Amino acid sequence: MAERQKTRTRPKDLTLCPLCERDLVYPVDWQPAGKHGWIIVLRCPECEWRSAGVFAQDVADRFDDALDASTQAMLDDLQMLTHANMEEGIERFAAALEADLILPDDF
Repeated sequence: MAERQKTRTRPKDLTLCPLCERDLVYPVDWQPAGKHGWIIVLRCPECEWRSAGVFAQDVADRFDDALDASTQAMLDDLQMLTHANMEEGIERFAAALEADLILPDDF
């Protein structure tokens, strides 16, 4: 009797949705699964795909790194947008001051 070998397919990137292929998948829940893995519940906000699985520590680490990078990218965008909005407000305020449109009663 031949022995079957189990082959585990390792996901390359947990951020990629297997249905819509968008890179928006994020963890809904996670918990340790033994000494070397994690049970991670995943969700794609684009197509509402959901799944749970047990992933090796190295896969979870890559996922965590990708999530950290995405978070940093969003924070960078937020800072850029905040700066642009403040700059626009300052320009409007300076133009109003120059045109004598701001009076003491405005404060």
